[in-house]
Amino acid sequence: MRAFHAHALKKLLMMFFSGFCLQNEEALFEPYLVKSNFTVAGFSYGAIKAFEYAFTCKERIDTLQLFSPAFFEDKDAKFKKLQTLSFTKNSEAYTQNFMQNCTYPSTFNVAPFFQKGSIEELHELLHYTWDKTRLRSLHEKGVSIEVYVGECDTIINSLHVKDFFVECATVYYLKHVGHILQ
Repeated sequence: MRAFHAHALKKLLMMFFSGFCLQNEEALFEPYLVKSNFTVAGFSYGAIKAFEYAFTCKERIDTLQLFSPAFFEDKDAKFKKLQTLSFTKNSEAYTQNFMQNCTYPSTFNVAPFFQKGSIEELHELLHYTWDKTRLRSLHEKGVSIEVYVGECDTIINSLHVKDFFVECATVYYLKHVGHILQ
């Protein structure tokens, strides 16, 4: 009986997927999070995971929240290769630079949320292709899709993200904030 109760409690919590090199950072998005049994959310790389989960999930989902979704479809192969090579050559320096770019223009300390990322995760987020047909399908099923991007984001091009998602999502374009929306 106790195991069943723990499983039931797990189902009542919203799902949040973390970004590249991060863990448990959902507190950063507290002002925007829809805390519901039927919400799935993700930040950056985690937005990819949240979308994939929402698309394949057989359980009820009312809201999909994508915070600064990893979107590199506007980058060429040379950019992606350079990112991969830089990470492979010196993952510590790459990660430190990445974390600084994540927080820009704020000075917010994300160190408490740091978790070393892998080359496989970096490759996945750089080469992921967002599928508009699948986004529309999710939207047509009644899932409310919300996308949050910061005007000063130095990781992704927030205008390209806004333009891509606006057809099937409510897009919040936040002034004077970067990738972590702070």
